[in-house]
Amino acid sequence: MKKRSTQTSTSKKEHSFFENVWDVVRQVPKGRVTTYGAIAKYLGSGMSARMVGWAMNAAHVLPDVPAQRVVNRIGMLSGKMHFGTPTRMEELLQKDGVAVKEDVVVDFAQRFWDPAIELGL
Repeated sequence: MKKRSTQTSTSKKEHSFFENVWDVVRQVPKGRVTTYGAIAKYLGSGMSARMVGWAMNAAHVLPDVPAQRVVNRIGMLSGKMHFGTPTRMEELLQKDGVAVKEDVVVDFAQRFWDPAIELGL
């Protein structure tokens, strides 16, 4: 049996993790937001919030992944620079029914969607 190279294995693992992140984000309801850390925790990688961010950066070409619904732990639009224009993330959130003031989700605690609770951990 031939052993796989580390690079192939790592690429496959990252691809799987990214796909899992995108699957979670697809389930965030309109009008709600979640965080990089909450997704990482749900996927069993609580210390991998940054990797969730990388997955979200790669999601902007996927029309079925509502990347605007993922914000940082205090509700700030920390990924807005990846949306083409400085206001595009906010515009998409407003279209979803989420108010934003000074790059922070208004009523973040009430809008927060925790996949560990909503999807059952």
